[in-house]
Parts: sequence; structure tokens; C-alpha cells
Amino acid sequence: MAPSSDKHYVARILERRDLSPDLWLLRVDPGGPFKYLAGQYATLGLEVDGVRIERAYSIVSSPYEETLEFFIELVPQGGLTPHLYKLKAGDTLSCRKIAKGRFTLDLRSGRSNHLLVSTVTGIAPFVSYVRTLYRDWKNGGTPMPGNHKLFCLQGGSRSWEFGYRDELDRYAAETPWFKFAATVSRPWEDPAWAGETGRVDDLLRKYADAWGLQPDSTTVYLCGHPNMVENGRGILERARWKKDAIFEEVYFPQTKGGSAGASDPAPDQPFE
Repeated sequence: MAPSSDKHYVARILERRDLSPDLWLLRVDPGGPFKYLAGQYATLGLEVDGVRIERAYSIVSSPYEETLEFFIELVPQGGLTPHLYKLKAGDTLSCRKIAKGRFTLDLRSGRSNHLLVSTVTGIAPFVSYVRTLYRDWKNGGTPMPGNHKLFCLQGGSRSWEFGYRDELDRYAAETPWFKFAATVSRPWEDPAWAGETGRVDDLLRKYADAWGLQPDSTTVYLCGHPNMVENGRGILERARWKKDAIFEEVYFPQTKGGSAGASDPAPDQPFE
């Protein structure tokens, strides 16, 4: 545990749910008032051998929720996730008092369609978007300008990596402004899966066409594995999307030797 300070709260884990040996969900009491926008991240930390280790994690929960939720993948040589992996409900950690990040919904360009493309834990900010809009929609309105629609495409190796598929399927069935599809890239390891197969970037054009999404009216958000982000960007640019209509948040993998690269402040955090 890291002690509280002017910049940190002492946060407490309220719930932990494991999806697989290396994926789990955490629900956390941040320890004090915590304001953020859907799509931003919180910086969590622990003291390890007298040294505070901090990493940023995209927030799954909506700003309307009182607790913070995170979808975390174990990075075996990561700076923090091996230590977070040992924690259970009731344990404490530090949480910086200020959220950060610019991976928020594009409300300035005039584009009203939003194509959300992710790998595994990259779904986190998109769940926050959808939960927030769903709450507004159920209350009879939205503070956002215009008539916005969200289209989400998520990829994983196997179906049990989709921590929020049931929730997103429910939103898609209930609302007129949200669509969702998931694909697995290793169907031979998941014989019960009956949905789409292939890498998510390989299906990007198929679903953009099926959903009628055009470059002049659609902002695309790529979140997760750096290879997916790079490939997705290339596919979109060849399909005439302009750079200002493509938003990116890369979850950098661990580099060789157990340390982050010079421009990568942490191997298990969002990097903009």
C-alpha cells in the first residue's frame, strides 16, 4: 500500500472478478472525490520495497458511477500488474486524485458516427462511453450536441477474453444508437464460439461497410494492441479516412529486458 498524500488517495478494492488466468476486473473505491470524463484513465500505484510504482489504467465505469472499474491484463514482466494481480477485495492501493487522458468522444468535428475498435482490455474506454450515453438516453436526453451513434468492434484470441460482451450485447439490443460485434482470432482454441473469426483489424472494412460508415461522417477510435492500432490506421487511411478522424490509444507491451521504452512511461498503461 502507498500512503495518502496531497496527490494521492488511499483506494480500496471492493470487488475482484477473474475471467481467465491473466485477465480480471477490479471495482475500486477511489478514496475521495474523483472527477473524470468517459475515456480517461486513472493512475494506480503500490509501494513495493519502499518504492511507489504507478501505472495508468483506462476507466471502464461511467462518471455517473460512484466507484471506479478497471479491466486488467497481467503483464508478466510489467511494472505493476504482477503486484496488482496479488490483491483481493479489501486490499488498498494508491490512486492519483486527478484523471488524465484525451481519448474522449469527438464532439467538435461534426462527425456523428463513432467506430470503436479494440483488442481485449482496450474495450475499457468504450464501455465507459456506452454506459454514459445509455444513462443519458434512459433519462430522456443527452448533453451531447447532435445525434451520435456508436459502432463497436472487439477482437480477442478467445471468447472468454470479452469481459463486457454480454453487457454490450444488451445495449445493442435495446438502443437504436449502438451496435456491437466481436471476433476471435484463435477459434481452434474456442470450439464453442459461433461468431465472427479473424483479427479485428481484418474485419474493420467489412463492418465499416456493413454499418454504412463513411470517412466524412465517422470518427474512428483504435484502442489496445499496437499492431492492431498500426494495421487499423493503415486500412483506414487507404479507405480515405483523414488523420484527424482517427483517434488512437496504444497499450504498449513490455519491452525486452523488463523495462519500458524511452517514449513509453509504463508497459501496462495507455500511451497517447
